[in-house]
Amino acid sequence: MDIGFIGLGKMGFPMARRLIEAGHRLVVHDQRKEAIDKLVALGAVAASSPKDVADRAETVLASLPSLQASLEVATGADGVIEGARVKRFVDLSTVGSQMAVRIHGLLAKRNIVQLDSPVSGGVGGAEKGTLAVMVSGPRADFEAIKPVLAVIGKLFFIGEKPGSGQTMKLANNFLSATAMVATSEAIVMGVKAGLDPAVMIEVINAGSGMNTASRDKFPRSVLPRSFDFGFATGLMVKDVRLCLDEMKSLGLSMEVAEAVGRLWETVIRDMGAESDFTSAIKPIEQAAGVVVGGTTARAAE
Repeated sequence: MDIGFIGLGKMGFPMARRLIEAGHRLVVHDQRKEAIDKLVALGAVAASSPKDVADRAETVLASLPSLQASLEVATGADGVIEGARVKRFVDLSTVGSQMAVRIHGLLAKRNIVQLDSPVSGGVGGAEKGTLAVMVSGPRADFEAIKPVLAVIGKLFFIGEKPGSGQTMKLANNFLSATAMVATSEAIVMGVKAGLDPAVMIEVINAGSGMNTASRDKFPRSVLPRSFDFGFATGLMVKDVRLCLDEMKSLGLSMEVAEAVGRLWETVIRDMGAESDFTSAIKPIEQAAGVVVGGTTARAAE
């Protein structure tokens, strides 16, 4: 199947590479020529713009870092919406339900189907093809591209309502964001009291407190002090803000979400948008006057 792919960043590149390896013919575009060149060397065809991609493929996938990027690629000048061949636009990005609905409406005017398909599982999941792929849109179009999306992960059909996949993704990432800062506070408390952080993580992972942060992020990126899990603080904060907006629009109680949001605003202020999101523990450490790392705790410098 001829597939277009726009956005060859940390997530998009390994997803596109897996599609090529699975035998699909890819037409690719990115702002960075070096990313395009690497995939061309693997057999992809380079395109000069989103429109160029959509002139050559009926199905166009996109993995983009921001709401504005998704909107411009899908519906802007020289965007997918102007393509001569495209029939469906599959957005793998996290943009929130309101933006997904907006893009859906604009594309529908040109008889282009939007499939809202955010993914979860990080760079590691993209490389291994084990992402959770949350799809909403017309069932028939979902069925048509199942063999494509199955290459990048496990598929979940959320429903036909535009934006439903985004709502599911925001719920997931809110829990991930909460686990990261809550586990950081718990471990910092223990270290302040003299406990061994490595032992704490082992106990938590054997008990009822186990979560994705204690299971994956702490052993790999926090205890070794490498802070290299592969997901940027700026992207996590974007997702938390979108989740808060979604909750507010639905008239929901947000006591926990607002507290989590405040913590992440502190992280992005202190650590910067480009920092790895596992560095969320650093402001918490600084406030407590300890550093969590390895098998020992030491006073903060």
